[in-house]
Amino acid sequence: MNNYYDIIIKPVLTEKSFDGIPSKRYAFKVQKNATKTQIKAAVEHIFGVTVAKVNTVRVSGKVRRAGRKDEGKTASYKKAYVTLTEGSKAIEFFESLA
Repeated sequence: MNNYYDIIIKPVLTEKSFDGIPSKRYAFKVQKNATKTQIKAAVEHIFGVTVAKVNTVRVSGKVRRAGRKDEGKTASYKKAYVTLTEGSKAIEFFESLA
């Protein structure tokens, strides 16, 4: 992975992620094979902030049904919770939503 924009796929916009915005904790969907140090470097580079810590969660896919007998599974993904330092500025994208 050589491009920072390939590591961060998209922000996660849920009720739980909105509760973390005042304390500068943001959630992102990231590549499955991305490490915490790569996620930290990508967020710092893209948004120009200072990251204090990164927590990652592997979210498994859910079983979904289409009709009576057809079953399938949604794709699994990796989610990263990024906490910024106290002196760091907030991420503008999330501030406009809250």
